[in-house]
Amino acid sequence: MRLIEVFVPDTKRDDALAILEDEDLDYVRTVENSDGSDGELVSFPVPPQAVEHVLTSLREVGIDDDYTVVSSIETARTPGIDELEERYVNGREEDDSIARDEIRSRALNMTPGRPTYYAMTVLSAIVATAGLLLDSPAIVVGSMVIAPQVSAALTGTVGLVLNDREMLADGLTSLAIGLVVAIASAFVFAWLVRSGGIVPSTIDITAIVQVQNRISPGLLALIVGICAGAAGAFGLATAIPVSLVGVMIAVALIPAAAAVGTGLAWGNFSVALGAFVLVTVNATSILFSGLAVFWYLDYRPDGWTRGSIRENISDDRLDMLAVALVLGFIVLSVGGLVLGQYALYENDVNSEVRTVLDDEGYDDLELVEVRTEFVSAGTDGPSEVTVVVQRPADVPYPNVAADLERGLEERTDREVSVIVEFVDSERSTDG
Repeated sequence: MRLIEVFVPDTKRDDALAILEDEDLDYVRTVENSDGSDGELVSFPVPPQAVEHVLTSLREVGIDDDYTVVSSIETARTPGIDELEERYVNGREEDDSIARDEIRSRALNMTPGRPTYYAMTVLSAIVATAGLLLDSPAIVVGSMVIAPQVSAALTGTVGLVLNDREMLADGLTSLAIGLVVAIASAFVFAWLVRSGGIVPSTIDITAIVQVQNRISPGLLALIVGICAGAAGAFGLATAIPVSLVGVMIAVALIPAAAAVGTGLAWGNFSVALGAFVLVTVNATSILFSGLAVFWYLDYRPDGWTRGSIRENISDDRLDMLAVALVLGFIVLSVGGLVLGQYALYENDVNSEVRTVLDDEGYDDLELVEVRTEFVSAGTDGPSEVTVVVQRPADVPYPNVAADLERGLEERTDREVSVIVEFVDSERSTDG
């Protein structure tokens, strides 16, 4: 529920009160002339969904926003409040959207001070790195809960859709620097853990499931970023609580940023590259999917004229939109190309592994898992492929690695290094 307080000059009083009565709003009037202007302070409660409609109607009769306050209240009991809630919340004018001024305030109020923002980013990155190295989904989820990136992502998106340069610059800057801080924090923490012997330096981080999930970016990972941005926009622009949406946005960013730092600490640049591509593509997807949702919910820059493209083109709007679209197009195009190339390579590897193991000599082998090292254009050296198979106990297969390597190199037309991990199995027999 919202309480609106608006100053109405005496010359506009009759028109303003007529609007409120037409909307069946219950209001109170207080004489106000503290600044020498004769008028009244009119207060009335409305559902959040009705704020923009009522304020727009008042502007149309000449009530400016010189003094307009919209505040949240727990509840209101007035003669017509039940009918008003039924109308806007459940009835013919049902709409979860909140006022454009309120969405700006909500986005700004979500943003903590810079020391707090970066401190929470460091903590979330450290927790995420620990979760990755421990292969603990619960700890990784915990890092997402405390990550503050939702504020920067949504502030940047709101600034873009409302044509607010300051909000856009603050949001994008905070998001970019925050991700750099997260990567650096993860690197330092992972390096200390490795150098201190807390985790063996020889451990294969690509064999850790939680790391694997962040270094093999594909279409599903991109969809996560798109859905995170869309959910964030819906949460901010409607009466839906936005707190849980922050976890969704952190899902797409913080664990991948931690994987970048971990890969650098272990000197595994294919891990770092794969996770970095995932971070950049997801960050861009969050911003643009959020922009699309805000546009769908009918949020526009100040002075936007419906149905006329020419009237809406201005240097300010064109500059902001052009820069955002060009940068977004570059990131998504390059990232999409890399993701597409890796997806095709991974598909070829999986298909060839199955083809080789379908050979008559490997009938007793059962494929358990295939782990493919991230590759992109210009990657030097062999690509590592780990194949996990189940075999009868103690039965040797000395040629399977060579057969897989030969088949993969012919199929993918690149140098491949194959590691075969055997899982022994034994069946009980009737005595």
